[in-house]
Amino acid sequence: MSREEILKKVNEIFWDVFDDDSIVVTEDTTAADIEDWDSLTHITLISEVESEFGFTFAMKDVLGMKDVGEMLDIIEKEI
Repeated sequence: MSREEILKKVNEIFWDVFDDDSIVVTEDTTAADIEDWDSLTHITLISEVESEFGFTFAMKDVLGMKDVGEMLDIIEKEI
């Protein structure tokens, strides 16, 4: 699966979690860029990404993610 395909799926997850299909997630997107992205929503996002891609994030990875690009790096490594 290409990085672009992964980003497309991640965008769809964001749309579902935030119930807003106008969100456009890029590799530089951070929690500060999306108004409703708080710690609870972050946990939901992580869970949905894990379900979609069939792996579990390491806690150090979850805590260390600074933007969506870092999330994509981990997904690429895991799948």
